[in-house]
Amino acid sequence: MNIRRVVRHLFTPHWIVQRAFPWPVLKAIEQAIAASEKKHDGELRFAVEAALHPGPLWRGETTRARAVELFSALRVWDTAHNSGVLIYVQLVDRRIEIVADRGINARVAQQEWDAICRRMETAFRQRRFEDGALAAIGEITALLAEHFPPLDDNPNELPDQPVVL
Repeated sequence: MNIRRVVRHLFTPHWIVQRAFPWPVLKAIEQAIAASEKKHDGELRFAVEAALHPGPLWRGETTRARAVELFSALRVWDTAHNSGVLIYVQLVDRRIEIVADRGINARVAQQEWDAICRRMETAFRQRRFEDGALAAIGEITALLAEHFPPLDDNPNELPDQPVVL
C-alpha cells in the first residue's frame, strides 16, 4: 500500500471532476461519442472519477483493475457484437485506461489502446482535458471504423453521456 496515494485519494474533493470536465466539456464528449458511433459498430462509454473510495485504496486496486470493474458495472460488455469500449479517467492518479470487449480485442492490440491513453494523459497534464478527450475519441473512432464498419442495423446500445463517478 502506498501511503501517499491513499492520502491523495482521501483528501481530494469530488468537485475536481467539474473543474477538469465542466458541463460543456461533458456535453462535447457526449456529442463526439454519438457522432463516433455512427461510423462503426462499436459502443463507447466515457467514465471519469476524481478519487477511489477507501476500500479499493486499502486493497491497492490499480487504475486498470478499477477500469475493468467499471467495464462490468456499466455493462459495457453487454453489447450484441461484443463491441464495447470504456475510456476510464482517474484524475488523482492521473491515469487513463481503455478497456475493450473481446470482439474488439481480437482485432485491436492493447498497445494501440495504451498509446491513445498516453496521448490523453499528455494533453491532460497540459490541462487540455476537452482537447485530449475529443482527440482520443477521434482516434478510437478511426480504429473502430477500420475494423468494425457500421452495420445496416446499428442501434445505440449504451448511453452516450459520460459517467461522473
